[in-house]
Order: sequence, then C-alpha cells, then structure tokens
Amino acid sequence: MTRTSFTFQSTDDTKIFAMKWSPEAQQKPSAAVQLAHGYAEHIGRYDTFASMLAEAGIVVYGNDHRGHGKTNGNGGEAICFADEAGFDKVISDMRTLTEIIKAENPGIPLFLFGHSMGSMLTRRYIQLYGGDLAGAVLSGSGVFSNGLLKLGTVVAASEIKRNGRAYPSLLLDKLVFQNFNRGFKPARTELDWLSRDPVEVDKFLADPLRGKIGSAGYFHDFFSGLLAINNAVNIQSTPKDLPLYFISGSADPVGGKAGRGIVQICRAYQQIGLQDVSYKLYEGARHELLNETNKDAVTQDVIEWIAAHVETD
Repeated sequence: MTRTSFTFQSTDDTKIFAMKWSPEAQQKPSAAVQLAHGYAEHIGRYDTFASMLAEAGIVVYGNDHRGHGKTNGNGGEAICFADEAGFDKVISDMRTLTEIIKAENPGIPLFLFGHSMGSMLTRRYIQLYGGDLAGAVLSGSGVFSNGLLKLGTVVAASEIKRNGRAYPSLLLDKLVFQNFNRGFKPARTELDWLSRDPVEVDKFLADPLRGKIGSAGYFHDFFSGLLAINNAVNIQSTPKDLPLYFISGSADPVGGKAGRGIVQICRAYQQIGLQDVSYKLYEGARHELLNETNKDAVTQDVIEWIAAHVETD
C-alpha cells in the first residue's frame, strides 16, 4: 500500500489538499473509492480505513473540504466554506476530484463514501452526478426537517448581517450540537457522542487540524445545502439504479433513536424507485463508526458491500 498527498485547483482556483491510498504497484485496483469527510475534521483521519481498503485492492482518494484541515485558508479561524455558495463549491471540488480519479483509473467502478457532513454532501452529489458512480456508502447520516432548516438559515442570515460570514456562531453551534451528548451522561468530554473509544475521542480533541466552531456563513451554506437535498425535484433526480448503503450506530444521535432516521431515509429512496437501498445498524455504536470499538468489522462490511457491487457491474 502506498500513501501520497497532492493538491488540485478548484474551479475558482482555490488550492485543495488531497490524499491517495494505492494498492501495491503490481496490483490493478478492483474499484476506486472517493471519501467525503465530516464537519470539523480532515481526510487524514481516514488513514486506517483507507489503508485497509487499499490492502483489499481498492484505490482510495479524498480531499480536505474548504475551511477544513490543510485546505483551510482562514488561518484557523471559524470554519467557513467560501465567501458565497459554499456548499455548492464544496460539491464542485468533489466533482473535480472525481474527474481526477476517473482519469487516473479508467474503466474501474467508482464509489463515493461520505461520513456525517460528508454524507449530506454525498446525498446532494448523487442528485447531480450519481450516474457516474457505481454506488455510495453513507455513514452517520440523518434527517433534518425543512422547518428547522429554514429557521436556521434565517438565524444564520441575521448573524451574517450583523457580524459577517466569518463570524464564529456560538449560537448556531449550540443549537445544532447541544443535544448530541445528552444520552451519554455522565459525559467525560463534550465529544463522547462520537465514539465509545475514549482514546479516539481524545485523539480528535487534541488534533491540531480539528476545526473548533462553524462560522455564520458555514451554517447558512450548510442549511441551504440540506434544503436542496430535501427538495422533491432534486430527490427524484437520484439515479434509480444507483446502489446506496447506509451505515450507522444505533446510539448515534444524528441518526435518531435506534437508527429511526436511517430507516426513514432508506424508505424515502425506495419510495422514489431506487432499486438497491440497504442499511446496517451497529448495536451500541455512536457517530464515528470508523473510530469505534468495532471499526474493523465496519470496514470489512464496507469492503464486502463494494466487492459485491463490483461483481454485478
């Protein structure tokens, strides 16, 4: 397995940091996987997962989204995608990376893996470009009502008007995340909801590339992006033959109690005619399945799902 890093230029000339994990040189990859990471994290956190996929013969790529990790151009201030239309620009960056992957790996199936915020980006991506994919795996996803999202955009717009898009929004951060730790009392840290493994939680808390708080502009872009995902016309544009695989911890607050939100999402896709939609809930696991106590089993399940869908392509 070989690990490399590189940068690419976005459509607006932003320099995007990316990584690639390749199988041994003599081994032709059976598939390619593109990763979309979650809020406040970075692609380097996926090294163990990506390395295991590469050892299984899958070439893996992923980038640090705007405002995150080594793509972050705001000097460590509040997380912000862009000066305007940030959610769309992150999708465009993902599309540019897809084109790089396809150019470097002609003729092999490409899968998209998105976690948390990355799963939301993935759900919008497949509405726009799902026809170019062999399937998508969505980890730590959830359901968000249009009413709450519209309220969130109003609050974010008000904060932008008063303080600017780069203003760190303590209010919206609290509104979005304040309830996630409630089910894990007494909580050792504010991020106990991420994983049952305290070592992984502490590693993330100490990570110098961890984002600390979203800006008003970030939250406005994110809520707007979720509204686009929920749009009935956009939902219908998802290719009906695109295989989707949802994975979630049964104790993940983002996925709802006992994964009810995940079941709801899958049914919604099935109702519009998607032919291959499945999910797996991991009992007791929390939000970050790839950093959970059962992460190796999760990774093996993903590898097996990909292999099954390579065989049928």
